[in-house]
Amino acid sequence: MDRSLTAVQLKGITKRFGSFVANDSIDFELKKGQIHALLGENGAGKSTLMNIVFGLYQPEEGEIWVNGQKTVIDGAAKAIDLGIGMVHQHFKLVQPFTVAENIVLGNEPVKGLKIDYKLANEKVRNISERYGLKVDPQVRIQDITVGMQQRVEILKTLYRGAEIIIFDEPTAVLTVQEIEELIEIIRSLAAEGKSIIIITHKLKEVMALADMVTVIRRGKVIRTLSTEETNEQQLAELMVGRDVNFQVEKTKRKAGEVVLSVDSLQMKGEQGKNALNGVSFDVRSGEIVGIAGVDGNGQSELIYAITGMRSVSGGSVKLNGRDITNRSPREISVAGIGHIPEDRHKHGLVLDFTLSENMILGNYFEPQYGRYGFIDYGAMDKLADKLVEEFDVRASGIGAQARALSGGNQQKAIIARELHKNPDLLIAVQPTRGLDIGAIEYVHKRLVQARNEGKAILLVSFELDELYALSDRIAVMYEGRLMGEVDAENRNDQQLGLMMAGDKTAAAVSGKGG
Repeated sequence: MDRSLTAVQLKGITKRFGSFVANDSIDFELKKGQIHALLGENGAGKSTLMNIVFGLYQPEEGEIWVNGQKTVIDGAAKAIDLGIGMVHQHFKLVQPFTVAENIVLGNEPVKGLKIDYKLANEKVRNISERYGLKVDPQVRIQDITVGMQQRVEILKTLYRGAEIIIFDEPTAVLTVQEIEELIEIIRSLAAEGKSIIIITHKLKEVMALADMVTVIRRGKVIRTLSTEETNEQQLAELMVGRDVNFQVEKTKRKAGEVVLSVDSLQMKGEQGKNALNGVSFDVRSGEIVGIAGVDGNGQSELIYAITGMRSVSGGSVKLNGRDITNRSPREISVAGIGHIPEDRHKHGLVLDFTLSENMILGNYFEPQYGRYGFIDYGAMDKLADKLVEEFDVRASGIGAQARALSGGNQQKAIIARELHKNPDLLIAVQPTRGLDIGAIEYVHKRLVQARNEGKAILLVSFELDELYALSDRIAVMYEGRLMGEVDAENRNDQQLGLMMAGDKTAAAVSGKGG
């Protein structure tokens, strides 16, 4: 493979959405057989640019060259014809179909008037073996892991003849072992001559995998450089435009009394299966307990149970010794629980309400904010002004709609509101999802500050670095059960990853398997 040859070249690509410029005259070049990372904060314009390459968006200005030929990519079908494939962050698979049925969908081999499933299975198996993907073509999608589903997405692109493959945030929902396996797969694809683009905000993966990295900030290319001539610190500073402190300052834990006690919690999930299978743990004042696990192993249901958003079928939840099992969300909030939800748009904010109105959600019925069904807007605005200043929530004013705020400022607003309630227990679910490095730094600081002030904090995160940085103890969930705990001080990614994959031997090694 001649790495001096260019697979994709973008010249002056500009994309606007109304008055917002998502991509501003971007130049980008991918060499053949190269792994090139596209790095930037959330909203920097990375995915927009790659959606243009895959034909999902059309640029207002600029040129696209593929294999030395100027072209117009007016749809995904044209991109596929040009040998471009894209593995999306959210998989596009039909769950009841088999692996082979998903891969050949829309491009099925036929025998007479019928689909030749024998040939389809054979083709998929051959591609899988060639690239070391180890996927059974006859198993159903609903019966395989998230990591395997991602391999199916890769196989879909290879089956359609992709020579240029775009990965959009490929490690977002994978275990440690699956990430390591994916890195090896991507390397082998590049060794076979495939040209790879990875969209990411994870610096470690860029340094471990990419040959080149292009940093985008606010729709502009800041710099393109070889990973051999850079480091994580420099890339972080290029991403955000200032110095970044990766270290979370945290004193030794001073755990006090038990604040949250969860005992033998059971909850029915979809199709009658148990989403929670006898979950038990405690959280004490002055400590952060992290919950690790691959998405979909009962973490959401656990939080719904504690916060009253869904009923449990067995077990109990106690706050400061008081049973709050199956109480209403309002009763539970008033009892002393603050909640930074997983989905800030669905459960954290009313997007069409003002910033000021959002600051009293969950408290609007209290006498200091109004009486007899009428809100005291003066008191509400006074609170909003105070919290906006204290938590550095950046908006055009407290009268701005919540939807007009950036993701980081929406999250700051939720944290401000929940901490102002002075809860005994703060539940933080994916508190930095989709946030840039600067906002992550701020959120981490506030959570540790709350812990140091004696709050009990339950943290659910899919980011291992975040769990290790913040947690005093880390418990691992798998298929609705707690597998055990790992030591947050002595990092062991291998053991944690095995527990996240359901390995009972690793759980036994932790000494607290269950």
